[in-house]
Parts: sequence; C-alpha cells; structure tokens
Amino acid sequence: MAETNTPTEPVRFETHPDRYVHWRLDFPAEHGGKVARLVMDVKEDRGMRPGYPLKLNSYDLGVDIELADALQRIRFEHPEVRALVVTSAKDRIFCSGANIYMLGSSTHGFKVNFCKFTNETRLYLEELSAESGVPSLASLNGTASGGGYELAIACDEIVLADDGSSAVSFPEAPLLAVLPGTGGLTRLVDKRKIRRDLADAFSTIAEGVRGKRSVEWGLVDEAPPKAKLDEVTRRRVEALVGRSKRKAFPAVKLGPLEAQRSASPSGDEQKIEYQYVTLELTPKLRTARLTVRAPSTKQPETPEELAKAGASAWAIQAFRELDDALLELRFNQPLVGVVSVETAGAPEAVLAVDAMLAKHQDDGLVREVTLLMKRVLKRMDLTAKSFFALVTPGSCFVGSLLELGLAADRVYMKDSDDEDVSVATSPMNAGLLPMANGLSRLQTRFLKEPERVARVLEEGALGTRDAVKAGLVTFAPDDLDWDDEIRIAFEERAAMSPDAMTGMEASLRFAGPETMETKIFGRLSAWQNWIFQRPNAVGERGALTLYGKPERPEFNWQRT
Repeated sequence: MAETNTPTEPVRFETHPDRYVHWRLDFPAEHGGKVARLVMDVKEDRGMRPGYPLKLNSYDLGVDIELADALQRIRFEHPEVRALVVTSAKDRIFCSGANIYMLGSSTHGFKVNFCKFTNETRLYLEELSAESGVPSLASLNGTASGGGYELAIACDEIVLADDGSSAVSFPEAPLLAVLPGTGGLTRLVDKRKIRRDLADAFSTIAEGVRGKRSVEWGLVDEAPPKAKLDEVTRRRVEALVGRSKRKAFPAVKLGPLEAQRSASPSGDEQKIEYQYVTLELTPKLRTARLTVRAPSTKQPETPEELAKAGASAWAIQAFRELDDALLELRFNQPLVGVVSVETAGAPEAVLAVDAMLAKHQDDGLVREVTLLMKRVLKRMDLTAKSFFALVTPGSCFVGSLLELGLAADRVYMKDSDDEDVSVATSPMNAGLLPMANGLSRLQTRFLKEPERVARVLEEGALGTRDAVKAGLVTFAPDDLDWDDEIRIAFEERAAMSPDAMTGMEASLRFAGPETMETKIFGRLSAWQNWIFQRPNAVGERGALTLYGKPERPEFNWQRT
C-alpha cells in the first residue's frame, strides 16, 4: 500500500441528492415530514478513485462530500425538519470508518485534508443541532468502528443494537498506529465526558465495546435488543422533535454554482470564475489571487424578500462560491502557498446586506444564511495557505467582507494621497460570525486590549492611516512602494518551508480560549499530521502500510 503521488482528476465538491451514490436522504411519513433520515449504503465499487473497494460501509472523501451536501440541504431546503436520524442500510454494520486502503494509498497531504474535511462536516452536524435546532440521533443497527463511531458521537444521541456482536470501537491506535482522525478522542472526553481511564481502555481495545457495557461507559445512550431498535429509535427521535427550537421559514433550493474554468495556453495560469468570486492560480509561482465582489444589483431588505430571492441572494451565493474556492485551494492546488485576498465593488452594497441580516437575525432563514457565512469563514481560518489581504482603491473590505481581512494572516493597505482607500465595520463584526474559539475576529485580534473592539465598531469608514492606528492593518506602503513591497512579501513567503508556515499559522490564528473545536484542529490535527509521517504508521513495515497483510508491523519503540 505504498503512497502514490499519481495525479488524479480534480476533486469537485458540488453534488445533489439526485446524484448521491452512497447516501439516501428521505423524510419518513410516520413523522409527518418533521424528521430527516440519512441512510448510509456505500457502494463498494464506487470509490472516488480505483484501487480500493469500499467494503462494510467504509468511506472515502466522496462519501463525506455527499454527507456534507445533505446537511446543507436539510438546513435550507427542508425547514420543516426538526430532527435527524443517521442509520445504515447494511445488515449488522453501521459504518467501519474511513477506508484503510484509501488512506494507505493516498499522499500525506490528502490524508490530512481528508481528516480536516471530515472534522468540519461533523462539526457542521453538531452546529445543526446547537444553532439550527435540528438535533440528531445515530441509530446503530450494527458495528460502528473508527470513523463510523466518530460520525455517531457527532450526533446528540446514540442507540446501539444489542445483538451479541455489534460494537462501537476506535481501533486506530492498536491496529493502524494512528489516531481516530475525526475528533474522536476529543469528543469522548469533552463532549460525552467519558472518564479518562475508560476512554483510554476503549481506545486501545480493537474489538470495541458491546451492549450493556457500552451504555455503562457512556459510549452510547441506549442498547436495546435488535428487535426493539426501531421502536427505541422512534421514541427517542420523537422526543428530539419535541425539544427542537427551529423556526419556520420558506424553503430555499440550492442550485448549481456554475463555475467557469479556464487556463492559459501554456497551462501556467488557471482561472475559476463564479458570479461573485474569482480564483486565479499561478502554481508555478506557488501563489493565487482570491477576489470576492460586492453585490451589483438590489439585494433583499426583508426576510420575505430574502426567501423570494433564494439562493441567488448575494449572502448565500457569494459565500457558497467562496467555500467552493477554498476547497479547490485545499485539495486541488497543493503547490499554492500564498493567496492574495481581495475585494471589489461598492462598500455600501455590502453594508446594506449586513444591516438587513443583523436587524432580522432572529428570523429562521436569516439565521441559516448567517451560519453559512460563519462556516465558510471558519473554513478559511482552517485552510493551510498563507492569506495576505490587499486593501486598495476600489476594495470593499467592510462588514462581512472585512472578516476576510481579519481572517488573513496579514493586511496590506495602500496609503494613497489621491485615491480613496478605506475599511469599515458593520454589526456583522460584533460577534455574529465567531471563530472556532468562540470569539469574534475583532475580539481575537485585540485580546490584549479588548476595549479596542467597541471603539472600532463605533467608527465609520477608516482611511489607511486611521486603520493603522486602529490596529486593523499590518503594513501600509505608499503608492511608490506598494508594488515592490507586495511582490517581495509574496516571494519571501512562497520561498519559506510550507511545513513551518502551516504550523506557524495554525498556532497564531486561534488565540484566546480553547474550545472542543480548537482542540480538534490545534491538537488532534497537528498530532495526526505528525503521525501520518512516522515509520510506525506509514513506513515499509508500518501498521497502516501492512494493514490487511499477514505480516506484523515493526515499530521503533522509542517514545518521543
């Protein structure tokens, strides 16, 4: 199972329930449409690339892309849903986790990005409950191991069929010499609050824990006999429906993004053009340019108008496009290291959208739009690229688009004597778009001087020198020096070790309090990144390399 670097087809993240291969999304009549059911039925021969069968409901990135899409559609297209059930169509198997042969044959970078994407998807499942009022239940009609159990513990409740053989398990450490890669260890102790000693034992018992003991240890909430699993699932999901706080709103259909892709005749430059977002790629220089444009047409001023505009509304369309562009950078552009983040258009158009969203933040649809924006900005926070925001004449780094600058690793703002260059805040910067640490980006920026946050929020438009004084800008070259300083900054950054930059940025982006989310990405992802390169896991005699073969792995026994 040697790691391969053979180029494959680019990963595409858009899909639709009509095209799902591995999941079925339905709405059982017995619950009056208030319950969505996601049924996992992975097709063995339909992996994203050849070379590994997806046996026992094991999954690859393609399976998780469908899951992420389904959660997004429950949010926008099915506002009547009050609870979600996740289950399996296979007999005696819920999910055996990430496909080991897929992982073993993937590049290191793909392994890490795969784990990051699956973590984000499970966090979105938890947010669906906490913020959108749609709690979830994992109904395990068979064994849930590794990533399968990680999917289960991302749900609010878990029921496991007690049939004498079905179990929950984290076999990664004893069998593969790696960690549960989708936040499993953190969720055991932080979310389910399982005792450390029991979590230790559970995470080193390859065969897992069954029935009564799984309930006693807190690994599942109930373990009925298999014959009563449906009855218990029905009882519990009706209770979830009863406690849902979801607010009704008109359904919004999410259409395709319709990105236009092109390349220069030499192939050295590529371009992806969406309606509001443009991504220009120069892999040879290891750089990219990401531009987000303000709306150019009248935008909804009320929730009713927002519902009528649907997915074409700027706040939905632009951020869906930005999300797709960020995933393009992660999975399909591994050589790109530095990204210029730019904006264009009328600042007042963005501020008008923000004002509407803030004014009607308690409306059900407005809330979903704001949560979408929050998730996409978090995706940017977690993307292993250096982001340099460039504020120039014609920019609109205001309000929700100012968040792009605040999420960037540096902000360069031109100090121009004869052209207007400014930035501005809106109510959206006051906590409606928090980071993984639970703070706004302004609060995170001004940890040392929290009183600055209120002052910045009270300011109107700030020119370059005032923005520097306010602490919103890193460097402010003048007209004469701008081109050279920007060029040198990008060249220097692109020449630095990508490993060092990834580690540095991840360490600096999440100042302040720690949450379960920051632990997952700051601890687990970093450790998994290291372990995925260690000979004990991926060497010629490593456990992941030899999985499925008769030979036993050979370990270097030094602990570090």
